[in-house]
Amino acid sequence: MKILSVLAVIASPIIAMPAAADPFAVHGAVTVLFDRLPAVEVVADMFAACGSGPVSNPNIGYCATGNVIYVSEGFAARPQASYEMAHVLGHAIQVRHGVADVALREIRNRRDEEDALRGMVTRQVECVAGVLMASADLPKADLTQLFATEPFTDAHWGRRPIDVGPRVSIGMASRMAWYVRGFETRNFAACSVGEMSADLIVQALR
Repeated sequence: MKILSVLAVIASPIIAMPAAADPFAVHGAVTVLFDRLPAVEVVADMFAACGSGPVSNPNIGYCATGNVIYVSEGFAARPQASYEMAHVLGHAIQVRHGVADVALREIRNRRDEEDALRGMVTRQVECVAGVLMASADLPKADLTQLFATEPFTDAHWGRRPIDVGPRVSIGMASRMAWYVRGFETRNFAACSVGEMSADLIVQALR
C-alpha cells in the first residue's frame, strides 16, 4: 500500500502553489528606495482606521492624513498581501513625492475627464507595484489567480475618511498589463502613463 501511495503521488500532476506572502519584504524594499514613506500599523478594527467604512477595502488602506498604512489582523498571511502592499505603497509614493498633487490639480480643472485621469493614476500605481515586487525579489503575481474579480475598486487610500476616497476600475487585464510592465522592466521610468509622468518618482529615488 505504501508503494502504491508513493507511485500515485509521483504520477499525479504537480500543482504550483502560490508563493507565501511577504508584504513586509515589499515595505522594506521600498523604504530603501524612497524616504518619507508610511509606517505599517496592524489594527483590530479597520473601520476605525482613518475613517474606513462600508465601501473601503477590509484588509488594507493608506491614510494620507497620518501617513500610515493600516492592515487588518491576519493580513500578512493572505496570498494577496504582497501585491496589496505594493499597490498601496504605490499610492503613498505618488502622494509623498508630488504625483498625486499634479493629478488632483488636473482633475479639479478637468472634471469631465476625471475618470480618464484617475485611470492613468491607477495604471501608474500598478506599474510601480510591479517594480516594487521585483525589487523585493518576490515572484511575479498573477492577479487573475489571486483575485476572483478586479482588485482595489473599493476605497483604499486618501485623506481621512478613507471611505470617501477614490474608487476606480480599469479592468483586470489593464491592471495586469501595467503590473507586468513594472515587474519585467524593474524601472520606474517605464511607469509614465499618458499625462501622468513618472519623472517625479524617478527624481525621488535615493
